[in-house]
Amino acid sequence: MATAKRIALVTGANKGIGLEIARNLARAGCIVLLGARNVERGKHAVRQLQQTGLSDVHFIEIDVTNQHTITAAAQHIESHYGHLDILLNNAGVNLRGDGLPGAADVNTVQKIFDTNFFGALRVAQTMLPLLRKSPAGRIVNVSSGLGSLTFNTDPSWSGYNTKFIGYNASKTALNMLTVQLAYELRGTKIKVNSANPGYTKTDLNNNQGIQPVEVGAMEATRLALLDDDGPTGQSSSKDGPDPW
Repeated sequence: MATAKRIALVTGANKGIGLEIARNLARAGCIVLLGARNVERGKHAVRQLQQTGLSDVHFIEIDVTNQHTITAAAQHIESHYGHLDILLNNAGVNLRGDGLPGAADVNTVQKIFDTNFFGALRVAQTMLPLLRKSPAGRIVNVSSGLGSLTFNTDPSWSGYNTKFIGYNASKTALNMLTVQLAYELRGTKIKVNSANPGYTKTDLNNNQGIQPVEVGAMEATRLALLDDDGPTGQSSSKDGPDPW
């Protein structure tokens, strides 16, 4: 389908920050492919947005831990749109059993990495040929301040005592994906950045965050819609650049 609208894929978008990012991109005039592993929940989220007048939001099944669904999603995008302009790697988990290195359950840590890092890597690799066909591709990895080594070693930082080896390290690895993918794509029009949402009220933290999803989605949305003179290979929050 030939269209002048940007095509955006948002993973883990049936709720929370992902759903708000999908809403923002649809409002900005994108055709949004709302990705979720649960078909029923994903379609419900699409109906929610469509009922507010955002008609160009469509469900696409994608489980970032299942390569078959990722490949099928890429084939769907290829056949219906021919390319992809924006990839929002938002899907993420925080599982019980994580904690300090001496006590964390190793199997739990592996499961967290499988979604938060390997999932983003799988999706980025699979969607890259479609992004290369875009006149100005954008990849945004939704990370966290907890993934910053600088923040983690700064006793004055507000999140200094939040130490989960699985979650924090998976976001550090995701930041490395941002850095290396930006390097790999240097010389192209594809920009790759990490977005730090801030401590946002979502199911991931039992809604204990200090800000609403509308705020948490701001930076990822901005990075997804970057102009051609925008940065690449950086991590930032709504307050500006973050240290690695």
